[in-house]
Amino acid sequence: MKKKESDIPYLRVGTSYFKIIKQPLASKDTAKKIISWSIGNIKEDHDDKNFHKKVPKYDSFCNIPDNINYKRIFDSSYNIYEPIEHEPKEGTFENIELFLHHIFGEQYDIGLDYLTIIWRQPTQILPILCLVSKDRNTGKTTFLNFLKDILGFNMTINTNEDFRNQFNSGWASKLIIGVDEVLLEKKEDTERIKNLSTTKSIKSEAKGKDKIEQEFYGKFILCANGETDFIKISPEEIRFWVRRVPNFESEIIDLRNNMIKEIPGFLYFLASREMFTKNTTRMWFTREQLHTDALRKVINGGATKLEKEIKNLIIEMLYASEKESVEFIPKDIIELLKLENNVSVSSTDITNIICDKWGYKPVEEPAYYKRFKFYYTNSGSYEKSYENRTGRFYTFKKSEFCEK
Repeated sequence: MKKKESDIPYLRVGTSYFKIIKQPLASKDTAKKIISWSIGNIKEDHDDKNFHKKVPKYDSFCNIPDNINYKRIFDSSYNIYEPIEHEPKEGTFENIELFLHHIFGEQYDIGLDYLTIIWRQPTQILPILCLVSKDRNTGKTTFLNFLKDILGFNMTINTNEDFRNQFNSGWASKLIIGVDEVLLEKKEDTERIKNLSTTKSIKSEAKGKDKIEQEFYGKFILCANGETDFIKISPEEIRFWVRRVPNFESEIIDLRNNMIKEIPGFLYFLASREMFTKNTTRMWFTREQLHTDALRKVINGGATKLEKEIKNLIIEMLYASEKESVEFIPKDIIELLKLENNVSVSSTDITNIICDKWGYKPVEEPAYYKRFKFYYTNSGSYEKSYENRTGRFYTFKKSEFCEK
């Protein structure tokens, strides 16, 4: 019987030959790889001396994700994105629904939108999803495995070292890049993953090979045991969605296998459900939709001592003033830090944090404002007052600093 192209584990792309292999992993899973293979080895490995002439030929590789209307060949290019093995079919998915409620909690509908976008619009940029918990048995790794069960070879689960390694060909073409037990404490780690989350192309590099620029649609999912120190996130950052995942109230026997059986019904649901959110930003979701206490804790965990002192001072003033906002110039904060905490800082130190790190801007021209101040009496109560001052002041709102 004549072999189909799909039965021949070789490709010729341009003038180079490749072999398609499935590499065993320690997890007992396999990873599909396309590795360089010489025409001499192909001839040597097959009795048919003309076998190499049957190898399908393409001009180039391409990476075009599509989970619904998949195509392997685009013009004369070989698509390295893989077809999904599951066929959507109407059915129930009670275990998946229960599990996703556990992962996304009060943001369940947003979580469904996140997964719907991955399924329907895989080229859409999405925020970096971070699942954190210091506890064990929370389902963080199960969530990665669940997505891997859906997306197959289009997803990879990496370590910190895999992500930092300059040879990125193992994940550069993947739709989902999961990093388990992540710890990216260096500033350059944060900057790299931020840039990758919004870039449209990447230079893929394999050991001993030249870099190849290709389209990049990767979405990052980070799972961490540390809840505040696994990565550095600045207050103005909008690219991270951090969720603290609780422990399971009770163990669910054979959860992963039960969810695998429900995947066709779940994909059918994703294909037809009405979206809860609308595409209003580059990463689809708004800052308000993704804000969580877990994100705030990560931001605070990465703050310097001075930054925490300034923030605590502003919070104290907001509560003491009983108003929705307070106004300060850097000189005011310097005076208050010295008076309240005996901390000496410069105006440059203050503006570096308020302007550069927090993203606040003063009024354009010097203007009058009422500076709030208070002091404690000997009896333990405090007295408050306002005084008129002039300057390019900053406004700090209670909604931005104080928990609701």
